[in-house]
Amino acid sequence: MRTTKALSIVSLLLSLFCPIAAKAQQGSNGNDWTSYGGDSGHSKYSPLDQINAENVQRLQVAWTWESVDQEIRNSNAVIRERGSFRSYAYEVTPLMVGGVIYTTTSLGQIAAIDPTSGETLWSFDPVLYVDGRPAVHGFMTRGLAYWTDGEQERLLYAGGRTYLLSIDPATGRLDPEFGRGGRVDLKRGLGRTIDPSLYAVSSPPIVVGDVVIVGSAMTEGTDFREAPPGHVRGFNVHTGEMQWIFHTIPQPGEFGADTWPEDAWSFTGGANVWTMMSADEELGLVYLPIGTTVPDYYGGHRLGDNLFSNSLVALNAETGERAWHYQMVHHSVWDYDPPAAPNLIDIVVDGQTIKAVAQITKQGFTFVFDRITGEPVWPIVERPVPQSQVLGEVTSPTQPFPTKPPLFLTNGATVEDLIDFTPELRAEALEIFNQYNSGPLYTPPAPGDNVIRPGWSGGANWWGAAFDPETQRLFVPSWAHFSTVNINPPEANDSDLTIRPRVRDLGGPRGLPLFKPPYSQLVAFDMNEGEKLWHVPVGEGPRDHADLQGLELPPLGNFEKLGGPLLTKSLLFIGQGFEVNRLGVYDKDTGEELWWMQLPNRFHAAPITYMANGKQYIVFALGGGARGEPEQLMALSLP
Repeated sequence: MRTTKALSIVSLLLSLFCPIAAKAQQGSNGNDWTSYGGDSGHSKYSPLDQINAENVQRLQVAWTWESVDQEIRNSNAVIRERGSFRSYAYEVTPLMVGGVIYTTTSLGQIAAIDPTSGETLWSFDPVLYVDGRPAVHGFMTRGLAYWTDGEQERLLYAGGRTYLLSIDPATGRLDPEFGRGGRVDLKRGLGRTIDPSLYAVSSPPIVVGDVVIVGSAMTEGTDFREAPPGHVRGFNVHTGEMQWIFHTIPQPGEFGADTWPEDAWSFTGGANVWTMMSADEELGLVYLPIGTTVPDYYGGHRLGDNLFSNSLVALNAETGERAWHYQMVHHSVWDYDPPAAPNLIDIVVDGQTIKAVAQITKQGFTFVFDRITGEPVWPIVERPVPQSQVLGEVTSPTQPFPTKPPLFLTNGATVEDLIDFTPELRAEALEIFNQYNSGPLYTPPAPGDNVIRPGWSGGANWWGAAFDPETQRLFVPSWAHFSTVNINPPEANDSDLTIRPRVRDLGGPRGLPLFKPPYSQLVAFDMNEGEKLWHVPVGEGPRDHADLQGLELPPLGNFEKLGGPLLTKSLLFIGQGFEVNRLGVYDKDTGEELWWMQLPNRFHAAPITYMANGKQYIVFALGGGARGEPEQLMALSLP
């Protein structure tokens, strides 16, 4: 059965009785940054303008905060005995609430920091690392959630292997009334016994009313059918009691169960929300970008459309009841899970005010819906796509394609997409390309080696897009990642799957990328019209390569992941760096790069901004990773 969207009684009631308050999600108030995206709608916007185009080049380092993790790594005997406790990358986006910065560390500590000096006010170590290395990326964190009822306050953290913690921000101590001594074991209550080596939480939860909502990340192995389920749960913020569970893989008798094999619910895993979620607190709805089922590139054991994988799902935050959903990829075999929190945007289309939600994807699409009803703002068309040649696999005959806005990056892998800087490079690229199966977007992996473009890392990724509520413009960072997938039967007794996929990156001729630029870029959309305003590459790219000398090429964009965007009244900040390590500042109206700063370590997070003692600060995380770069928060301000 093909079902892409269904309305419930809940959504109908919302549309009848909830007033449409314009500009409900307005970003930061300037003094605070109370959630990962600045607000629960993930605008990543602040109206501050003390730092502007005229003075941005005068920015300098105001303070640097060194993570307290390093002290633990150096002094804790348990850690020394267990070997390496290095992080994947320091991806945290801190919060700024009531004149205090709150952050997490890769090992699971929580710290309070003075926003003007970078001085540590308190730190708390829940000692989560004694359970061992978390699944997926290991020791890595993206931040906290904050809750208040006007009298009490709490910080909510999910991580380690795997717990939800409630912390008093005034003292840094666990709330003894929450769960067991301040913590809830997230491995319990999922309906199955969970292997902690496969299950994790890397992104912050979200709080709506008195409910804290938690997703999960998991090891997306390619060897076995069975994996932990990605069910999403809501917990009471006062007690830690599980208030509801939404089965992302439907149980027998539930809506969507007929899009799976009869017994799939008992063993299939994934369909998890590994990235951030968004919420409309006025409507009482939380929006879940639900990912792919496990494994990513083969689904012969899970035939059907596989709801609610690869879907945007709106839930009643208090009850967990589904209001509406839309599946953006049917029966995915490309790892095209929605990578980022959707943006809640108030727009005017053809004279009608719409409370909308925009979901960017790895494929370069932007799906836009009425966030009350789930109706597409612009038509989404089901188009025929190539079919699988793999034994036992049955892919969907069609996939949904938005008609607006246009793509923010090129997708698919065809001969026309190969680099052509010189005839020689073109010929070498063609020789490499012809060794692989390829085709337009949604060409399924075939037996042997396949090129997937975009690859597992996008396109867009977890940092997401930024929305300006004053101009109704959406700013999308992306990079043109591609990868290869090998599809072959496993060796005897090495897997219980019929097919065993293997994934790796693919290089082009002479160390250059295989496909044409731009390799990373920023795109601005007018969301009232659904049209592209401008696009610019981010970084010079390989222009200095020996084989490109004398070609007078424009900037090509660096072939590496970007960091998250930050919008202010007039500027767009974006970082980049596993290698180049730079912070760029752009004019929001034109995309012109106004200034950039070389950074001492890798930048792989999203910045925040706030005012403190009359001065505007830009703060972001640096460092981490296998090279052991120090994990830091760096603050910039004007002299």
